Amino acid sequence: MEDLQDRYIRFDWAIKRLLRQKANFDVLEGFLTVLIGEKIEIMEILESEGNQQSADDKFNRVDIKARNSKDEIIIIEIQNTRELYYLERILYGVAKAITEHISLGDPYHKVKKVYSISILYFDIGKGTDYLYHGQNQFVGVHTKDYLQVNVRERDAIVTRMPCEIFPEYILIRVNEFDKVAVTPLEEWIKYLKDGTIRPDTTTPGLSEAREKLKYFSMSSQERQAYDEHISAMKIQNDVLDSAKLEGRLEGRLEGRLEGREEGRLEGREEGRLEEKRLMVCGLKEQGVSVEIISQVSGLSMEEVLKM
Repeated sequence: MEDLQDRYIRFDWAIKRLLRQKANFDVLEGFLTVLIGEKIEIMEILESEGNQQSADDKFNRVDIKARNSKDEIIIIEIQNTRELYYLERILYGVAKAITEHISLGDPYHKVKKVYSISILYFDIGKGTDYLYHGQNQFVGVHTKDYLQVNVRERDAIVTRMPCEIFPEYILIRVNEFDKVAVTPLEEWIKYLKDGTIRPDTTTPGLSEAREKLKYFSMSSQERQAYDEHISAMKIQNDVLDSAKLEGRLEGRLEGRLEGREEGRLEGREEGRLEEKRLMVCGLKEQGVSVEIISQVSGLSMEEVLKM
């Protein structure tokens, strides 16, 4: 049975309320280090329109935008419920971040590299993995090699790969994770899914989370707000599940009705064919030519001969 003292706050709530504080950057830095595969140091949390505190935002999304030690922009977004055109929206978010952090007239080399990380609690589509990564690469159509771009920096020619410039997109399909957490990445996904953190964990960020994201470390007022948030999430998920079930039931009912109508139409069509068959057989017995029967019945001569 879960020890109540080891109950941890959901990551979406932590991002909205706690991880924006500099004292808690180490939790977020650990998560990004494990996910991106290199040491990440957050310098500051930037303004982000997704940090709304209104009640109508609680079911939708929460995001955080940060600048790391390499002056790159990292967007972390948690999406709780399905949204149409989600990929288009994260593309827009990346484009907006790029344009927000370059001034009009600045040279293009000041364009920031952007990481877009989406933590998804809904089914975005078909796929067998819980983690997907996408990025722009220029691949030779015939040679299959990767293009390296030469640029001039400080009076020297430097070769850069497009991956050093173009944004990276990471999609985490939390509900698809069903493995035993062994690697640091799997431990993080396990926490994102059900709030579980191993007591002996050494995974970057999770050991800090064990101390800073404990449920009973919050004030009673914060716990009440958090409990209301979790309760509202459960209700919303129940509403969505009920809507999906009703949709499936309505679909089945419509299918049955359509099936009955199709059955009636098929019966009528079979009746018409039988009438034509009897007519063709009668005309054949009277010695009418196949050509004439074909013209009268609307059937091809091959069909008439088969009857």
